[in-house]
Amino acid sequence: MAGDNLAARLRALGEGPPSSDYDLNPDLRPQGRTLRAAAVLIALVDGRAGPELFLTKRASGLKHHPGQIAFPGGKVDRGDTDVVAAALREAEEEIALPADAVDVLSTMPAHETVTGFKVSPVLGWIRHPFVPVPERGEVEEVFTVPFSHVANRDNYIVESRFYRGVQRQFFTVPYGPYYIWGATARILHMLAERLGR
Repeated sequence: MAGDNLAARLRALGEGPPSSDYDLNPDLRPQGRTLRAAAVLIALVDGRAGPELFLTKRASGLKHHPGQIAFPGGKVDRGDTDVVAAALREAEEEIALPADAVDVLSTMPAHETVTGFKVSPVLGWIRHPFVPVPERGEVEEVFTVPFSHVANRDNYIVESRFYRGVQRQFFTVPYGPYYIWGATARILHMLAERLGR
C-alpha cells in the first residue's frame, strides 16, 4: 500500500458505523449515561517499508490505563475548536508532533469506551519529519507499527478477561513486544474493516 494511495483512500472513507468497547459484549452496554468527549490522532507516516502508524506506551505510574498502548490523544478541552484541534493539540503535547506537520485526512465515527468516553479518531498523515519526544510522566515510549500489520484483519485475536466482575471479550492485535488491545485495537479493527483488508 503506497503512502499516497493509502492517504487518498483514508481521505475518501466518508461516514461509517460507530464502534464501541461493547461491540463484542452488547448485553453489557449501559444505557442513558453521559459520555465525555475525547479525541485521538491516528498518525501515519511514510516508512522505509511502507506506511507506519505512531502509537504510545502510557507511563506505568499513571492512575488510568498504565502501561497500555494508545494513540496520542485525550479529553476535548474548552479551548479546542473541535475534535480535530483536540487530537492535534494532544499529539503535540504527548509526542511533540507539530500540528502544522500533519495533513488531516478525515475523521472516523466516535468510539464509546467502557470508561465513559466518546472518542473521535482523527486520521492524519505526517508530511514533515519530526523527532518524537515522549511527554514526561504520561508517555513512556513512542513507537511505530507497520500499517500493513494493523490493516490486516487476520492479525486480530479476540480474547477475554474479567473486568469489574464480568467476563468481557475484546480485540487484540499484538506486534512484537507490544500488546495492542482494548479501544485502540477496536478502532484499528474498524479501520481495517472499512478499508476491506
